[in-house]
Amino acid sequence: MKGRQIALGQISGREAAALLVDGQLEDIIVDPAELTPFAPGAILRGRVNRLMKGQGGVFVTLPDGASGYLRDRSGLREGQAVLAQVAGVAEAGKAVPLTARVLIRGRYGIATLGVPGVNVSRAIRDADRREALQSLGDDALAGREIGLILRSAAEHADDSDIADELTDSIALAAAIAADLEGAPELLLDAPSPADAAWRDWAEPAPDVVEEFDDLPDDVLDAVQAVLSPRLALPGGAFALIEPTSALIAVDVNTGPDTSPAAALKANIALARDLPRQLRLRGLGGQIVIDFAPISKRERGTLDQELKKAFRSDGADAVLTGWTTMGLFEMSRKRDRMPLALLLEAE
Repeated sequence: MKGRQIALGQISGREAAALLVDGQLEDIIVDPAELTPFAPGAILRGRVNRLMKGQGGVFVTLPDGASGYLRDRSGLREGQAVLAQVAGVAEAGKAVPLTARVLIRGRYGIATLGVPGVNVSRAIRDADRREALQSLGDDALAGREIGLILRSAAEHADDSDIADELTDSIALAAAIAADLEGAPELLLDAPSPADAAWRDWAEPAPDVVEEFDDLPDDVLDAVQAVLSPRLALPGGAFALIEPTSALIAVDVNTGPDTSPAAALKANIALARDLPRQLRLRGLGGQIVIDFAPISKRERGTLDQELKKAFRSDGADAVLTGWTTMGLFEMSRKRDRMPLALLLEAE
């Protein structure tokens, strides 16, 4: 179907939410449950365990004896209680990645601990609406030492709905900020897939939101396609996307047509779809792409396509560029567990 559709249900016995745009699977969120001690977005009180000299970070003792790693150790000392938020997914055998920038995310706004003031999304360009939202945020804060970011979804939302959400988020942020002392504890769990979908897929508003016992067949078929390392590209070309223990390897092949034009076409198709593929597959970390051979002049065209694609993706990605061997290097934040791992652990 045309438009934006959100499907809520289960896949492989796990709660899940899927976003489809014009019938194409754009995103899927699956509950990691027991596979990780704390999912990205969870807010915890921990205790500084060990300062890492020369690395600028600290290991943090988390609830149930889990270990976290906080990169910023400014003003911290061993034994000190600290508030932190889970920033990503830990690799096997490694500490949970943490950030000291604690955010309470809502549909219309984000409350920030320790960063006072109101900021309005730059995506909202109407001057009158920006001013109205600024005033709405100022009124909600009422001088508290908490910050607010008004998201793009607030542009066309009802002011009363925005104010109600901001009031709840600010109260929750204040309660968490005041709960610093004590043993390591989970203070706020990560959102469920349904809550995350309601929060993050609100703009533009979906045309249809449906709940199922199990996700519908068209979603399941799309997920099965994503679980394959082979990605079909136009003109018989294809790419292989394969995670290894060290990095994500991507290989682009032109198929039967080995002409320069076919190579550039296949490379551009992969570049445009790569953010979606990595997001759906839950892949991050170091990524190395072996594009089909093209001239150095055409690399500039491909660079622009990659920048454009990842600029609209929303995930933290760094495009490092070409190596002397003609490979393209980049990195993407590990913000969720690999989909294959989630679904094979049924």
